[in-house]
Amino acid sequence: MKKLLLLSFLSIGLLSCKNNKKAEGMDLDGANASKKIEQQIAEAHGLNNFKNVKEIQFTFNVKSDDSLRTSRSWTWKPQTDEIRLTEGDISRTYTRKNNLNEEEKKMDQKFVNDSYWLLFPFQMVWSDANISEEKMGNAPISKKEMNYLEVSYGDNGGYTPGDTYVIYYEDDLLLQEWIYKSADGNREMPTTWEDFEDYKGLKISKSHKSPDGDFELFFTDVKVK
Repeated sequence: MKKLLLLSFLSIGLLSCKNNKKAEGMDLDGANASKKIEQQIAEAHGLNNFKNVKEIQFTFNVKSDDSLRTSRSWTWKPQTDEIRLTEGDISRTYTRKNNLNEEEKKMDQKFVNDSYWLLFPFQMVWSDANISEEKMGNAPISKKEMNYLEVSYGDNGGYTPGDTYVIYYEDDLLLQEWIYKSADGNREMPTTWEDFEDYKGLKISKSHKSPDGDFELFFTDVKVK
């Protein structure tokens, strides 16, 4: 699976860990120290519980200047990759496979976008992302010093090739902020990762806000079975 992030209504696509980190699931004798940082971050967000998930439901919403610009609901069965999209009064279903027709590709592009926002920590393990070494720096919104990584994708394949995401996190390994950088270098967009909630062991951030608060991408009706 390749990625498409960021605002679909704008038609754009939108970690070596310190050995003393004690993220959830890391045993105290440091047995996790040999795991790649992206694996540690994914597990801190509940990756090990994903194998038990039979169905995920969520509604993807985008609000700008207090106006709701996008709202669409998804039901995803990971074990079969059957996906249902509901927009307004219309529901359509497809199964992710190699040969999608044009209508299915349009739905899949939206699903990749929306599900990457929902489960990006897992996607760092599932996808073919290039992961930089861990560094320290000031987060773009809070200006607080945090650990950060660059997660980048190649120029070929996927819906938005060449994009980069700089993710910021603290010692619990939960994402706090990130910056989207477009492949052409002409666009950057920082947003928060906040309002975390635990769904059957999956830690999901339900709200992402711009520095001025005028833009918010948020999830409602989240259910994990």
